[in-house]
Amino acid sequence: MRALCMLLSVAALGACALKSPPERKDLAKEALPNFQVPPAWTAQPGADGAIQNGWLAGFDDPQLDNLVREVLASNPDLQVAAARVEQAASFVKVAGATLYPQVSALARGGGALSGDSSGLERAGRAAARDQYGSAALDYEYARQSLAALAAKSWFLATEARLQKMNAEEMAAASEKQVGFANDRLRVGRGDEYDVALARATLATFRDSVQSLDLAYQQAVRALEALAGRYPAAALNVPAQLASLPGPVPVGMPSELLERRPDVVAAERRVAAAFYRVEEAKAARLPRISLTAAVTSISSELFVLKDRDNPVWSAGASLTAPLFLGGQLQAQVEVRTAEQKQALAEYARVGSRAFGEVENALSTAFTLDAREAILRDAVVDNGRALELANVRFRVGAGDLRAVQQQSLALHAARTALLRVQTERLVQRVNLHLALGGSFTATSP
Repeated sequence: MRALCMLLSVAALGACALKSPPERKDLAKEALPNFQVPPAWTAQPGADGAIQNGWLAGFDDPQLDNLVREVLASNPDLQVAAARVEQAASFVKVAGATLYPQVSALARGGGALSGDSSGLERAGRAAARDQYGSAALDYEYARQSLAALAAKSWFLATEARLQKMNAEEMAAASEKQVGFANDRLRVGRGDEYDVALARATLATFRDSVQSLDLAYQQAVRALEALAGRYPAAALNVPAQLASLPGPVPVGMPSELLERRPDVVAAERRVAAAFYRVEEAKAARLPRISLTAAVTSISSELFVLKDRDNPVWSAGASLTAPLFLGGQLQAQVEVRTAEQKQALAEYARVGSRAFGEVENALSTAFTLDAREAILRDAVVDNGRALELANVRFRVGAGDLRAVQQQSLALHAARTALLRVQTERLVQRVNLHLALGGSFTATSP
């Protein structure tokens, strides 16, 4: 009896203390031991100030705002992520239910005195709670990623339309050159070579128009599929790119691990894995079951010596695993390996997050410089084409120089549009990498 009481006391004391997972600072040191976070971003310092939410409104495009709302409401992938959150919430309820009184149909059960006081259920409930937290954060990051994808796809579809318009403009100018070459041939000032060259250039631009028209339709269909629509290529996108908003406050690198939803979700998974290890360890300990019962007895056939009713009783039972072939220890080892995996995943997500911010900042800086250069290139190539046309008309130059300059202007315009679109895309990437929400309120 004394040994049983001692076992009960030890098990009860062990159940009172549930260890906590490592703090974020300690977790980062353990997961990324060789990772020295600088006081400021190294690629290119951004604007001072805290990271701002509501980046979508900065593009001042009501059509884009409506599209993002539609995508978030109808995208199938996001609905799958939402279902995962609901599933995780249900697991929390199931795990928590074991901590409450259990009453059967015969009214047998108990309150604070019943259940498993070994800490098994509490560790399981803590694990389920953190698993739910990670699922909710994954869902929030999925929403942010989907909003970013919708915005980037919108910009790319707009670029495809503008590139097609640019090719159509160049094809129209080339068609005029074909007519001009035919006129020169008819009056004896030209030859078949100029006509053939003009037609070849026109065919090149017409082929570009067809290719860019297909790219435009595919970009629009991708947007429609993102919004859960039938991909009919019927969505109307604007004929000009959105203007780039002002500089973005980027905060400090040290804030990233506590701000980005996907990083915090990985942190919660480490905590959940930690509690699963504790749960597996608790399963090896004796399990206490305390019960209480009350009985009221009445009889007309028997004379009872003790008539004090009702009769109260209380008891305790101790269940200890004796031999399970090493199953419980193996389960601890399995959960420990899962915890190591969760820690490695946290390191991977965290290091990737820093890399995404640095890449977005450096890319934006390079694109700014390239846009200025390409703007000058478009102006200079346009002027050169005008001069080539004049030289050709007065007989001081040939048609080949005109066609080459036309192709050079087209290439410069194409490159400028590409860079302007990429600046918008990288701005969205920067907001997403920093953990800024597309809505005005933080998640």
